[in-house]
Amino acid sequence: MHYRTHTCNELRLEDAGKQVRLSGWMENVREVSGSLAFIVLRDFYGTTQLVAEDEQILKVFLNLNKESVVSVTGTVRERSSKNPNLPTGDIEVVPDSVEVLGRCRYNALPFQIGRSTEADESIRLKYRYLDLRNPEVKKNIIMRCNVVSALRQAMTEHGFLEITTPILTASSPEGARDYLVPARKHPGMFYALPQAPQQFKQLLMTSGFDKYFQIAPCFRDEDARGDRSPGEFYQLDMEMAFATQEDVFAVMEDVLPPIFAKYGKYNVASSAPFRRIPYLEAMETYGSDKPDLRIDLTVTDVTELLSGCGFGPFEGNTVKAVPVTGFTATRKQIDKLCADVEVVSGNKAYWFRLDENGEIVGGIAKFLQENKDKVIAALNLQPNTFVALSAGKKGAAQKTAGVLIKKLGELCPDHMDTERYEFCWIVDFPMYEIGEESGELEFCHNPFSMPNGGLDILEKAERGEVDPLSITAYQYDIVCNGVELSSGAVRNHDPEIMIKAFELVGLGEDDVKAKFPAMYNAFCYGAPPHAGVAPGVDRMVMLLAGAETIREVIPFPMNKNAQDVMMGAPGPVEQKQLDELHIAVVRDEEACNP
Repeated sequence: MHYRTHTCNELRLEDAGKQVRLSGWMENVREVSGSLAFIVLRDFYGTTQLVAEDEQILKVFLNLNKESVVSVTGTVRERSSKNPNLPTGDIEVVPDSVEVLGRCRYNALPFQIGRSTEADESIRLKYRYLDLRNPEVKKNIIMRCNVVSALRQAMTEHGFLEITTPILTASSPEGARDYLVPARKHPGMFYALPQAPQQFKQLLMTSGFDKYFQIAPCFRDEDARGDRSPGEFYQLDMEMAFATQEDVFAVMEDVLPPIFAKYGKYNVASSAPFRRIPYLEAMETYGSDKPDLRIDLTVTDVTELLSGCGFGPFEGNTVKAVPVTGFTATRKQIDKLCADVEVVSGNKAYWFRLDENGEIVGGIAKFLQENKDKVIAALNLQPNTFVALSAGKKGAAQKTAGVLIKKLGELCPDHMDTERYEFCWIVDFPMYEIGEESGELEFCHNPFSMPNGGLDILEKAERGEVDPLSITAYQYDIVCNGVELSSGAVRNHDPEIMIKAFELVGLGEDDVKAKFPAMYNAFCYGAPPHAGVAPGVDRMVMLLAGAETIREVIPFPMNKNAQDVMMGAPGPVEQKQLDELHIAVVRDEEACNP
């Protein structure tokens, strides 16, 4: 190559005496005297030490700011003071000539490149191109590339075809808020960016394709979380024709563990088959539909035993207990635990301890003395056992207990095997739920899922013979280390069952035809049974890298407010552009002047 004969991570002691050319960023300059300086040159691959001994060469380097891009030609020689921590630590290059390729025009950088992760996140995102120069940041993106490549190879080896689906499509009610795109040629009409390729992949199955996948971009106008990026994300989207739930499980159980074991922070991953845990059992046993199975703590229901003990928060409520052996915390640590749990769950946590003498002490102990023996027997308590408790409506008590398990697992090394990836399937999700805002019956997960019991169970619900809330569906989640990687389902491919499922939430046949015209019509031409799933690539890489937030594994992420502070998006556009799109911007005075 014109600009280099070697990379900055390539030269070794056996290259001593060679004439070479290197190119990269000038990471550091350390002047020893007026005639000698050491320079660290960095490229994508690593670093090499340069030694400027010539006065003119030295002058060039000293007149450059750090992070300037240079190309040097020089001779490799053995270092007198070797650095065993560097692959190139046995050699150095003495430049004969220097060419400045890209001058850094700023004397001060917004942060030190090698310590960019210590900077404020807003500054890192604004100068993401500098942040990515940090090898520690860059390695997450490299891992992402390798993982995506491995996923593609594995899916292809399983007979799946990679097929891309449209980015501009129609708006449809799929659970999140759409990003809308105005259609210039059709005034007043809009495209939508796909929340997922859900309908298209099902249409591919009706088209006669047998196995489909893609690394699919998805767009949802929703708030950010630690494991969710606002705006856009990517998933390993797959669908199989003539497939059951177990067929989908078999593919994922073959594809994911080797990739996690090879690229992950830990080299141990669950082998097939993953545990199958029904949703209701997961909520009762772990207080979560995203259980972290590395933690050996579980929930015990003590409502009958403790709701009448005289402690106000327990009266008339569901009460859950999480016993923990070996948790010898101070009162200050316990108070912090309870405070942290309340912040996450929105509900208070309570506690007591069975001491070494077999006495119930601390926390709510005074309310338990009359039933001491029953409490000890019900929870099978051993001396020196800490018991955390939650109370409230059933869902709230379960959720709080789940948060307690997570926090206690983090605090108790004996109860959590952190050095592994533990997968499970959560199955048999409820088909319907009562909407928090509407108070009406709504789909719980995916409206295109096949109910357990098919048409018969839906007709019984319609006649009032079955409670719709008791209907489960062939819906499933992959969970790894307490993180939901994806949702999936056996699809409802029968138009008659589809219409009946929607009728229960107050939508008739005309509504189904209007909202999902292509899918409904395609199914009327004969559709095979099909099923699929879509593990999130961003979440997967976050787990593999051991990153705290998903933004650490995305090349150019938005911030928590769905803003790209580097590019200045979203931003204003010219009036001419709005006129072409037949759009008038109405100023919201209340939003602008809160």
